Amino acid sequence: MRLTFTVQRFNPETDLHPHLEDYRLDIGRGATVLEALIRIKHELDGSLSLRYSCRSAICGSCAMKINGSEKLACRTSIRKEIEHHGRMDIEPLPNLPVIKDLVVDMSSFWHKITAVAPWLRSSLHPVQRYGPSGQLRLVPTHYQFFNVDACIMCGACVAACTTHEVSKGFLGPAALAKADRFLSDPREPEPAKLHRLRILERANGMWDCTRCNMCVQVCPKDVKPMEAIIRLRRGSIQRGLTSTEGARHVTGFIEIIERSGRLNEAVMPLKVIGANPVGMLRVIPLGLSMLLKGKVPSPFGHMLPGIEQVRAIFAAFRRRKRPVHP
Repeated sequence: MRLTFTVQRFNPETDLHPHLEDYRLDIGRGATVLEALIRIKHELDGSLSLRYSCRSAICGSCAMKINGSEKLACRTSIRKEIEHHGRMDIEPLPNLPVIKDLVVDMSSFWHKITAVAPWLRSSLHPVQRYGPSGQLRLVPTHYQFFNVDACIMCGACVAACTTHEVSKGFLGPAALAKADRFLSDPREPEPAKLHRLRILERANGMWDCTRCNMCVQVCPKDVKPMEAIIRLRRGSIQRGLTSTEGARHVTGFIEIIERSGRLNEAVMPLKVIGANPVGMLRVIPLGLSMLLKGKVPSPFGHMLPGIEQVRAIFAAFRRRKRPVHP
């Protein structure tokens, strides 16, 4: 079949802005987008730049935006794209600087991976680190890392991340998922895990994720980075790291539900801000607006029916959970 491929082009040496170019190509229905791009480069336009290597969805090099979604070109079927979208629009990954055409600069991505210390932190006690036999301890065969170790570093999740789009300092889904892999590793001592979480709870860390779920949707390896971020948050709260606004949002939400059985939107901002006078002044206009729109429950309202059953759920949970001690 003969198709038109619309490719975003940009050469920083000659172009002021990116532009689109159309390429007409006869190609089989079973071909992938990467195969089409390689043929375009070899047969139609040798100046087209793209990055690829394994062609088997292992290296992650050929990640790009195809018909509005971040995908690996080597595993994206042209037939399915035409059936679903009726077109072939190809662009470089967003949220990353373009070097040329479909090639983006991954430097910031790798710096963020390095920033989370993607390695096991050693114990201060050699026996704990190596075991009595002097050999490095292996992970038990039954142990699972929730598939976060399947990440191929393609950058698709960062390109799709809505937080990264507006805040370039955000560590991003891939780096945080990598951190969760080491937090979950039974070989890393608890003090090292606590130190890791204290770093990740800072600005641009795990609490900046807005849970938009885009990283989960575009990940070609089903890593589910957002779920990894939630595990990091849960682990930090279990270890008593509750001073950040993000952590106070979670603990405050739980306290309000346990006490009254429903969310009190007027109290929730106060739980998040804590003892911060500047923050209090910042939310006063919000509180007045909520009051005028009937979003503030009456303090004299009746207790919700079934509140004792709600509290019983929380009590049962506390009896079952096992706190983590640093």
